[in-house]
Amino acid sequence: MKRRRLAIWPANAPLQRFSPEKWSRQRPTHPDADPALIAAALRWSQQRPSGNWYAFAASTSVRGDRPVGAIVGGKEIVAWRDGMGALHVGPGACPHLGAPLTEARIEDTALICRWHGMRVGAACSSRWHPFPSYDDGVLAWVRLDGVGGETPTAAPILGPRPADTKVHAVTTLVGVCEPRDIIANRLDPWHGAWFHPYSFAGLDVTQTPPRDEITEQNHRFVLDVTFRVTRRLGVPVEAEFTCPDRRTIVMRIISGEGTGSVVETHATPMGLALDGRARTAVVEAVIASSDRAGFQHAHRALPLLRPLMNHAATRLWRDDLAYAQRRYELRTRRR
Repeated sequence: MKRRRLAIWPANAPLQRFSPEKWSRQRPTHPDADPALIAAALRWSQQRPSGNWYAFAASTSVRGDRPVGAIVGGKEIVAWRDGMGALHVGPGACPHLGAPLTEARIEDTALICRWHGMRVGAACSSRWHPFPSYDDGVLAWVRLDGVGGETPTAAPILGPRPADTKVHAVTTLVGVCEPRDIIANRLDPWHGAWFHPYSFAGLDVTQTPPRDEITEQNHRFVLDVTFRVTRRLGVPVEAEFTCPDRRTIVMRIISGEGTGSVVETHATPMGLALDGRARTAVVEAVIASSDRAGFQHAHRALPLLRPLMNHAATRLWRDDLAYAQRRYELRTRRR
């Protein structure tokens, strides 16, 4: 799609001028956003193997000075790092009387319960078994074979990432929905400029999967879009959406500024809450990359960049969780 550019504006500048449209005057996308196509892409994604791996936290949020906890598939888990920085994950309740191990003290590979001093840790015992865990430098993962019920794999199934993943930010939000509702939201790229006009402009979906016989080779969505920075300035890119596993969808920039950068959206089921409704954690990792020489300075600016990246992701997901939760509400109401 051609974008109008002022002649005096540098063609290789990361920011480009564009002519903003009034929100109500955009080209409607509902004729293209075929519900049958979105449903077919979702069905295909839900057949992807996951190896029973679940992203549950940012890698940087699991430390060696205190345990952290999460709920995955209805199971309470606890995570910590030993003296060498290795990740450990296990059940979150002490096997003695059920004390929360998030309040335990860390002693290298072991946790010491504060209620009665019971020690559990990396070594299996008859009463407490750690779970397989994985740290990819961006996210912390746990493998729960009893929850996933699939053939386990040695590591999570990841999509393509930049070679250097240091410039990243991880945002986590919780919605009243199931993982497939999160994935369905991302398999509808047509909603971007209508539902998120503060972030996207000029969105044009240029390639979609077929309704029938979706395969690894043809399952991606491709689009042209401008990421808004100001009302008249934005970053035009070409991006693709792919599903490396059933609970993950990856947006990757394939041309334009930041080629190779990715947004990984992981939908981690938490299980049913006390109200009987499902909860899902959206664990989203934004990993930035650029071949511009000045990009190396971003490493030093990470303390400033991460809050900005997290703010942008949180703003988008406040809206997108409303989309996912509405899908879940309509589906459960029909039941």
